[in-house]
Amino acid sequence: MLLKSFKLEPDLITLKEKIKSGLASTAGIFIVYFALQHLPQLHYPTIMLASMAASAVLLYAAHHSPMAQPWPLMGGHFLSAICGWWVVQVIPEPTLAASVGVGLSIFVMSLFRCLHPPGAATALIIVLNYASYRQFGGMWITHVVVLNALMSLIAAIIVNNIVPGRRYPARNIRPANPTSPRKIGLEDIEFALTQMDSVIDVSETDLLAVYELASQHAHRTKS
Repeated sequence: MLLKSFKLEPDLITLKEKIKSGLASTAGIFIVYFALQHLPQLHYPTIMLASMAASAVLLYAAHHSPMAQPWPLMGGHFLSAICGWWVVQVIPEPTLAASVGVGLSIFVMSLFRCLHPPGAATALIIVLNYASYRQFGGMWITHVVVLNALMSLIAAIIVNNIVPGRRYPARNIRPANPTSPRKIGLEDIEFALTQMDSVIDVSETDLLAVYELASQHAHRTKS
């Protein structure tokens, strides 16, 4: 069973789209790093957090994902930073602090509907580097995290909307009522995904299962 879990899903993303994602992330990280280096430093040294690279994966390779949208990006990093800073104040033991910081950040992000996986990395970075950061205080942490997330958002908006065939942030489009002559199958789901030509955070099998459950529910409520 464990070995079967390593089975690769069908690759429905074209090489062209993969190249786009690589080049877009290169441009996005360049913009963020360049901006952070040249922004006024004020009273705090402005650094680039490594978790922004994790955000780049979502922003440029899975830009349709709900986890890549503006609120999860901004809220996820900000709330996780607060969690990491608070935990390290009350838990001096680093192993426990790191564990609780990550777990708390995931809970808080879920609670505020801004789940963004790189946010947990931000919490961990703050806990693990507390000895270096504590001299600047909590205000510095929020200052740096907000700037990093904001610059990442601006870069994603610029770059993704320049790349042909892309649009960011994703727009909620209510589809028209379908009139399918037959039952939708896995091959139909796969075809639809090839037309989107983008990474979707769910497998074809799971999408089909969602469709089946929705169809069953619609049938029960109709009858």
